[in-house]
Parts: sequence; C-alpha cells; structure tokens
Amino acid sequence: MTAESFIILLYILVLASYVGFELINKVPPTLHTPLMSGSNAISGITIVGAIIACNVLNYGAISKWLGMIALILATINVVGGYALTDRMLKMFKKK
Repeated sequence: MTAESFIILLYILVLASYVGFELINKVPPTLHTPLMSGSNAISGITIVGAIIACNVLNYGAISKWLGMIALILATINVVGGYALTDRMLKMFKKK
C-alpha cells in the first residue's frame, strides 16, 4: 500500500467517524431503539466484510488480524443490539 492510498483511507475513516458521531448526537433518545435495528443490519454487513477480510489470501497477516478484530467487534455489536431491542420490547408487553 502506498503512502497516498493510506492517507486517502485514513481521511475516509476520519470523515466517516465524524459524520457518524454527529448523526448519533442529533438523534432524540426515543428513536435510539428503532435505529438500533437498522444498525444491527449494518453490523451484519460488517460481519460479512470481516469474514471476507479474514479469508483474503493476497494480503498479509495484518489484514487477517484486523478482519478478526472487526469480526469480533461487529458480532458484539449485533448481539448487544438484539439484547437491548428484546429488553425494550419486553417493557411494552402486558403482564
């Protein structure tokens, strides 16, 4: 990877992080649970991408380790999101 492509990728990462942070801060607390379902779907896509990154043969060990870290973090996000959504839905059930 050249230094120029690394700088471009770093720029995209910083820009995406900033935009994501600003979007999450603008969401009212009552909408966090419905948006969690959408983020679970996005994290599912991240899991697929992480699995692909782990299996790429052309790149070195760094790609495989970063793919494994992404896979673990995305899986934690999906499981936590479903647990939180399930807990919220149980609050609305009649006893």
